[in-house]
This record gives sequence, structure tokens and C-alpha cells, in this order.
Amino acid sequence: MEEESRQHCWEELIPDALGLIFRKLSIEDILTKIPRVCKSWGRAAAGPYCWQEIDIEEWSHRRQPEHLDRMLKMLIQRSAGSLRKLCVPGIPNDPLFAFIADHAGSLQTLKLPRSEISNSIVEQVAAKLCTITFLDVSYCKKIGAPALEAIGKHCKCLIGLQRSMHPLEVADKLCQDDEAHAIATTMLKLKHLEMPYLRLTTDAVLEIISSCRELEFMDLRGCFDVKLDEKFLKEKFSGLKVLGPLVEDCYERNDWEDYDSDTSSYLAWDFIADEAYDYYDESSDAAWDDEQRLEELELRFYEGYGQAVEVDWPLSP
Repeated sequence: MEEESRQHCWEELIPDALGLIFRKLSIEDILTKIPRVCKSWGRAAAGPYCWQEIDIEEWSHRRQPEHLDRMLKMLIQRSAGSLRKLCVPGIPNDPLFAFIADHAGSLQTLKLPRSEISNSIVEQVAAKLCTITFLDVSYCKKIGAPALEAIGKHCKCLIGLQRSMHPLEVADKLCQDDEAHAIATTMLKLKHLEMPYLRLTTDAVLEIISSCRELEFMDLRGCFDVKLDEKFLKEKFSGLKVLGPLVEDCYERNDWEDYDSDTSSYLAWDFIADEAYDYYDESSDAAWDDEQRLEELELRFYEGYGQAVEVDWPLSP
């Protein structure tokens, strides 16, 4: 009897415990392998327990925008309002950002680098992001001071902001002090701020430092027009660590620059329908069939032998 109970203990774990375990696995495993183990594991993978933290940064590289859109919507819907952390680069359009905001009731960390979102959509939905404490909008070329101001006005708990830019993307900009002013006047609780390569002046940076009194770290690498007096900082802002403006090495390479065109081992995702699990008895559990039918956006993997991979995002950054 004791041996039999041990055999069933994994299957009988409560869903939230299974979710904590499954989060250590890849998206591939959770979506395509876990549901095939047993019914309870499949329910856990389809429920919110696995999707309170969604990180598809690695998966999203080299994906078509429509695949990213469908994947993200599916996972967010599975979170059922319990989403706390979302990491996904390259949001391709404003409607998808609006969808994220509509499901951001519990969201605390939002990382959307390299996204094609606009000032107008951020201003429209910023009020729905009021629970966010950390935001990454690095390399988002279409937003500026209006978006940052809207975020600051509505996200009163924000303590971390990443706003890194690639040197080539700001080469045609004369000044971005308006972004610094938006931060200084609306994000007073910031503790961590990264603004590498923005075209800032010394006065703009001093405005941020003077206004955001809780600031502990500031990244100013590549902000070559900023001249800060080290002695002044130590005397007036002893708790603040500033990185930069000088850059001792070359601009760090990133995933887009490291893109390898060899696709022999590339695993692409594809959305399929009309595929059933043959090893389940369809008459045993109708609810199980309804929840797990692959018509509702299940995924498969395939080997992309000899196929060219199109990258829809810029190679740099």
C-alpha cells in the first residue's frame, strides 16, 4: 500500500505546487510534453499556475510577428489575471501592447525591449499598468518623453527603469533632455535607472539626481555630453553609484548582432490544429478533452532543414 501511494504522489500534487515545478522547464516542455504525461499535469500546464511569470525572450528571437502575437495572447490568457512578470522583446504593434495592459492587473515586472510601440498607445493605457515596479523599454525607438511621462504619472510604485538605446539609433537626435525631465518630474521613487547612450546634458542628469532622492544606481554609459563632478556626487549624493559616462570598451554585442544564419539546428514553432492524443480514452473524461484539444492553439516543433530564417527585427541593436 505504501509503495502504491508513492507511485501516485506526483500525479496527486496540487496544481499550484506543480506550477512551481513546471516553471523551471522550457516553454517547449510545458506546452508539448507535460500535457502528455497525465491529466492532472495537463490541467496544471493549461492553468494559471505555470504562467504567473512569462519569459519568452529566448523563444521570440527570429519569430514571425504573427506567431509572437498568438503565442503571447495564449499564455497571457492562461495566466487568468495572475500575471506578475512578463519578458518579451519585439512587441510588433500597439494593439498587442494594449492587450498586455488589459491583463496587467497583477503585473509588477514588464520588459519590452525593441518593441514597436508608440507614445499614443502608452498614454492611452498607462493607467492600467499602475502596479508595475520595474519597466524595461530599451531600444523602443518610437516612444519618448510623452510615453515616459504617462508611465511616471500612473505607475507610482515604479522603482526600476531601463531605457538603454543603441548609439546608431540616437545619432540623428540633437537632445533627449525631455525624457530626463519626464523622469525627474514623475518617477520620484526610482532606485535603479539605466539610460546608456541617450543624448543628455549635465543639467538634465542633475535634475534627475536632485528629484529622485531614493536613486541608488544610474547607468550613463555613452552619455558623452554629461560632465559630473565626482567630489560633488560623493558629498551630496553619497548613496548613488553612477556608471559612465565614459565607456572603456566597445559597445557590447547583443543577441541581434550575434545572429547565426546557419539554420540546420533551428527549431521553429508552428501552430497546428486537428491533432489528438491517441493514448487517451476520449470517453473517459469529456472535460479533459475540452481543456486539452489542440484546436485551441497547441504547438509543435519541426526541424527547419534547408530553410532560410527571416528575421523581422533590425540586426542592431
